[in-house]
Amino acid sequence: MTLANRPTILTGDRTTGPLHLGHYIGSLRARVQLQHEARQFLLLADTQALTDNVGRHQKVTENVIEVALDYLAVGIDPAKSTILIQSQVPELAELSQYLLNLVTVARLERNPTIKDEIRLRGFERDIPAGFLTYPVSQAADITAFQATHVPVGDDQLPMIEQTNELVRRFNNIVDRQVLVECEAVLSPVTRLPGIDGKAKMSKSLGNAITLGATADEITRAVNNMYTDPKHLRVSDPGQVEGNVVFAFLDAFEPDAAQVDELKAQYRRGGLGDSVVKRVLNERLQSLLEPIRARRREYEDDRAEVLAILRSGTARAREVAGATLSEVKRALGLTYFEA
Repeated sequence: MTLANRPTILTGDRTTGPLHLGHYIGSLRARVQLQHEARQFLLLADTQALTDNVGRHQKVTENVIEVALDYLAVGIDPAKSTILIQSQVPELAELSQYLLNLVTVARLERNPTIKDEIRLRGFERDIPAGFLTYPVSQAADITAFQATHVPVGDDQLPMIEQTNELVRRFNNIVDRQVLVECEAVLSPVTRLPGIDGKAKMSKSLGNAITLGATADEITRAVNNMYTDPKHLRVSDPGQVEGNVVFAFLDAFEPDAAQVDELKAQYRRGGLGDSVVKRVLNERLQSLLEPIRARRREYEDDRAEVLAILRSGTARAREVAGATLSEVKRALGLTYFEA
């Protein structure tokens, strides 16, 4: 595949906390591979994080470095992937402003992802305007870099749909192909449950295992995982469906035959939760120990991490600036051009 034919990838994370295993299985693992196959932009979405963190801005900005450390620790190579800070690319905010004119409040309120997030946060009708327009901001991020593919979880598919709606509407209005539609790239495991089994994994819900978790923290989390409450004795048949330990084994154990054998034994009876948890703990320890070690190396040189972010953001501004210039030219906002 030539450089010109490589797809362009845009992905990122809100900087509200360190990344966890849900992020890893949902997209981080794929991003490490994609950087060898595509032109990839990784966005640290601090501006979007501020939309529902009023008064907690310090946490948002501090976590820019934490998320960057997680990127580098899992194997993102800044020579192959462009890591940028959203708030430091003003072109994104300007493009958002133009796209906001192409969507109604009613359409934003119908977005299933936004509806779920509003309900989760208990906003009811007291919705911050910035949060309601989150899909437009995300569309600006995607289109500014002419992204053709966006790795997402299945809960983000409505955001991709809305992005493409805005792309088509803009191109139709200006009667030329300026912005590019994108395609969602789904992970085989699109959502990882929290260790409590009650919701998707989330740092804010306290049911996550972070990528920087210590060996002891991993063990405690695995031991506290929700299994089958009716599986009281080793000899009892157990239920695999809804059992968080098996959900994690499906996601992280590459030996599918071993997992299938454990499931069959668990369903028959004769396999205790402690044994299955021990298998999972060993797998997670093996996965996270090298990530944790690389993270410590980068933590010792935060100046280098900032230099990586500064360089990536500068490259991103060049690309976003070129797209914005085309958008403004299409809209006739070129008063001083010769």
